[in-house]
Amino acid sequence: QVQLVESGGDLVQPGGSLRLSCAASGGIFSSTSFGWYRQAPGKTREFIAGIARGGGTKYANSVKDRFTISRNNAMKTLYLQMNSLKPEDTAIYYCNCWACAAFPWGQGTQVTVSS
Repeated sequence: QVQLVESGGDLVQPGGSLRLSCAASGGIFSSTSFGWYRQAPGKTREFIAGIARGGGTKYANSVKDRFTISRNNAMKTLYLQMNSLKPEDTAIYYCNCWACAAFPWGQGTQVTVSS
């Protein structure tokens, strides 16, 4: 069973940057497409970025050109580099399988963008 642990969230000012990490244990990381998702207060969880097992990526319009998803198969770790952060990026960020049956969700990591 795959277990996912997100980290790297913090309080950051508008315009700032953060790098999130997602460590996966169990399963076959390299053969799985992964994505980042987020849930803002009072809203449903939404997809924001995905990376296929072959390296192809897809982004939600709201984060395109600001966020970059990447993966390190040897380390079984997924990353999300977030630049030019905006207050509307405030949410709990999660990683999980992309375009496949979801693994159990981790606890996520809180990102707060505020001055």
